[in-house]
Amino acid sequence: MTTAKTLKVRSGTIKRDTTETQIALKLVVDGRGVYKVSTGIRFFDHMLELFTRHGGFDLTLKCTGDLDVDQHHTVEDVGIALGEAFGKALGDKKGIMRAGYFVMAMDETLAVAAVDLSGRVAYVVDDKVKVRLVGDFQSELLTDFFDGFARGAKANVHVKTMYGRSNHHKIEAIFKAFARALRGACSRDERMREMLPSTKGLL
Repeated sequence: MTTAKTLKVRSGTIKRDTTETQIALKLVVDGRGVYKVSTGIRFFDHMLELFTRHGGFDLTLKCTGDLDVDQHHTVEDVGIALGEAFGKALGDKKGIMRAGYFVMAMDETLAVAAVDLSGRVAYVVDDKVKVRLVGDFQSELLTDFFDGFARGAKANVHVKTMYGRSNHHKIEAIFKAFARALRGACSRDERMREMLPSTKGLL
C-alpha cells in the first residue's frame, strides 16, 4: 500500500522593530484564509484581510506605527514584513510555480496582477486612484506597500486597474487580484517537486 507523502505546511514568522514601527507577523502560505490584522489604519486592515482570504493564506499581524507622523512607515514596513514572511515560508522555492497572474472583476472595476518570485526586485503600480484618501487610507501609499513587498519577497509585482469608477473598488480589486496571482505563484507544481523553477540554479 502506497501512502501519499504529507506535504510540509509552509509558514514564516517575522518580528520587525524600528523607531518607526513594531511589527509581529505570522504567515501560513498553505492556510484557509484566516486572519487577525491590526495596523491602526482600518481601510488597510480591510485590504489585508481580503488579501488573506482570497489568497487562501493565514495571517496574524499586529503593527504599531507612528501614525501621529504619517501612515507611510506603517504601510511600507508592513509590505516589507509580509514579503519577508513569504520569502521565509517558501525557502529555496523548489517545486513552486514561481509566477502567477490574475484578472479580477469587482462590479464596474477590472484589475490585473502579475507576480514573479524571481529573486529580483521590481514593482509597477497603476491604480488610477485620483483622490488623496480612500476611507482613512492615504491612497498614494499603495505604491509604497507594493514597493515594500517586492523588496521583502525579492519579487516582481505588477498591478494595474484597467478601468473602474469607485476608488474603493479600484484598490480592493488590485488586492484581490494580487492575492490570487500570488497564490498561483506559491502553488506547488507536482511535476517539478525537487526542481528549481529557473535555469540559473538560484532564486
